[in-house]
Amino acid sequence: MGGDVLALSGVERERLDVLRRLMRGELRQARAAELLGVGVRQVKRLVGRHRREGDASVVSRRRGRPSNNRLDAATTAAIETALRTRYADFGATLAREKLGEIEGISVSKETVRQIQIRLGLWRPKRRRTKKVFQVRERRPRFGELIQIDGSPHDWLEGRGPRCTLIVFIDDATGRLTQLRFAPAETTRAYLEALEAHVLAHGLPLAFYSDRHGIFRVNAKEAEGGDGFTEFGRIVERLRIELIHATTPQAKGRVERANQTLQDRLVKEMRLAGVASIAEAQAFADGFRERWNERFAVAPRQAEDAHRPWSGSRADLAETMARREERTLSKALTFSAGSIRYAVRTAGPGMALRGAKVTLLHFLDGTLRVRFKDRDLAVTPFKAVPAPQPTEDDKTLDARLDAVVARLKPPQPTGPARAWTTAG
Repeated sequence: MGGDVLALSGVERERLDVLRRLMRGELRQARAAELLGVGVRQVKRLVGRHRREGDASVVSRRRGRPSNNRLDAATTAAIETALRTRYADFGATLAREKLGEIEGISVSKETVRQIQIRLGLWRPKRRRTKKVFQVRERRPRFGELIQIDGSPHDWLEGRGPRCTLIVFIDDATGRLTQLRFAPAETTRAYLEALEAHVLAHGLPLAFYSDRHGIFRVNAKEAEGGDGFTEFGRIVERLRIELIHATTPQAKGRVERANQTLQDRLVKEMRLAGVASIAEAQAFADGFRERWNERFAVAPRQAEDAHRPWSGSRADLAETMARREERTLSKALTFSAGSIRYAVRTAGPGMALRGAKVTLLHFLDGTLRVRFKDRDLAVTPFKAVPAPQPTEDDKTLDARLDAVVARLKPPQPTGPARAWTTAG
């Protein structure tokens, strides 16, 4: 049994069936045109071609030929070179963006992916069965709930020290409100991000965090104190609710943002040559605006839930200052940290002996000593030994990195000198 085999697509088979029914008189031309999605005149042309060529007339003339929309060889070579040299570990989406922004080559994401597959630069990830968590609906207003978290990572890829990125993201819109680089995830880092958030947007209704010791007292044996951490006391003074998540999945908005930032932000800083925490912070401010333009969504309600900060920047700095109480000695002295201070007075200062004063530690490192409603002038006069600070899993890496940097031998600055031994 001989004869050529004619391969037809589904669309071509349907077109052939309509033409055969039309030629047998089972359909009118108007109905055939409707079924094929063409005009009556085109139906007449299809019938005429079928009578001349037979069933092969329905096969597309473009089959087996290169596409008219294919990339030219020079553009393809430029893309391949860029993918191999500058964007070897980029995903297709980010690589497409950078090809357009930096290289001036506009192509589709799927085109980039196919070239990456051909070059062996992209492999599909194995899909693993994941535990299904019920997705919580977003809050309706911007500023109702701000999710906060720290992401320790090698953000500078060895060009600078390891550091932590403090992330504030709005639950209603997915908008990044703060990105703050710091050597480690500490209370001070969160307070700096909080101060910047309040000055830019106002006071949110609530923060959503994990249960780290920065945000809540976890020691079961703790019997003294007010039950608040330093961060907790400050948000309490600002009348911001602090809510703790029971699992990382509960604050999925900020967790997913951290994963994306560890991919996109790291690679963009690599392209920009960022090599220090200060440079990273300057870069992050512009990156945050670009992120929000692309990924943030509109809230369900247009009203902003932030309460405006009515005071000055100095008022906010004082509100966020860490507070301690001290009792003045008969010599009007007290200790703070590893330094002893003396209160300066115009007279003998007998009324201040044994007085209780409040120490205000500001984020900029300054110290104020307040007695009732006035600030006292103080002078440091003696340094005393201070115990080594304790570290946790959030700050241990930063501490060890500092030790390694301190013990690392200095690199020679001049030209290398060759030493020879006479035999």
